Amino acid sequence: MNVPGAARAVDTAAPVLLRERDKDVAILVLNRPQARNSLSEAMLTALSGALTEIATDKTIRAVVLAANGPAFSAGHDLKELTSRRTDADGGRAYFRHIMTMCSAMMQQIVNLPQPVIAAVQGVATAAGCQLVASCDLAVASTAARFATPGVDIGLFCSTPMVALSRNTARKHAMEMLLTGEAASAEDAYRMGLVNRVVSPGKEREEALAFARKIADKSSNVVKIGKEGFYRQAEMSMADAYRYVTEVMVENLMARDAAEGLSAFIEKREPNWEDR
Repeated sequence: MNVPGAARAVDTAAPVLLRERDKDVAILVLNRPQARNSLSEAMLTALSGALTEIATDKTIRAVVLAANGPAFSAGHDLKELTSRRTDADGGRAYFRHIMTMCSAMMQQIVNLPQPVIAAVQGVATAAGCQLVASCDLAVASTAARFATPGVDIGLFCSTPMVALSRNTARKHAMEMLLTGEAASAEDAYRMGLVNRVVSPGKEREEALAFARKIADKSSNVVKIGKEGFYRQAEMSMADAYRYVTEVMVENLMARDAAEGLSAFIEKREPNWEDR
């Protein structure tokens, strides 16, 4: 497969979300470069639909989330939101609808059986930064910037705060939220928001390398591990240990654990159940 570059010309009539495939890796590409890949209602609907389909597709073992154009995502489509202030309720019902949609989609990423790796080539702001933080892993170009600048326009980034505060230390998150200032890719790496920083144009290739490495593992074991990671993270230490003890027991009873242990002892490559 020819790995696309970070930016390319896109027909304005093209779908807002493109779907590609690299063997057992699904690639979702935000495709509203003229609108800085803002998360419009159409984009949220497309992302949610794609994730719903991927969740039940056992031939997909990992997902890369990328974007076309100079920006990864500028967050919510503010023009779309502002246009609804003329509604009878001043836009309240529509605002709740969009925020609920967005929150549900972010949780779909976390709850997806397959790991999701963000490939960030440019700015990721507000809900765009939230999107990166919601992914399991992230690769950023040195040209990428991350910000939650809502405070600058009278709209505190409260929903992005949820994912951001779960991926960085509290004071790092609060600094971004209270000042609205952008963090460089290197700062994002230091804060734990991204896993790798690469030269411009290499972010999607590096994200695919992550995805391929994960795809070689037992998808059943990866699913168990991803679910367990997020569930235990919300528990007290004692509850977390009780929970993961049962997870480990069930994992040990699984066919792929028996195969993996035998392969290790016999010094051979494992033959996973679904390969």
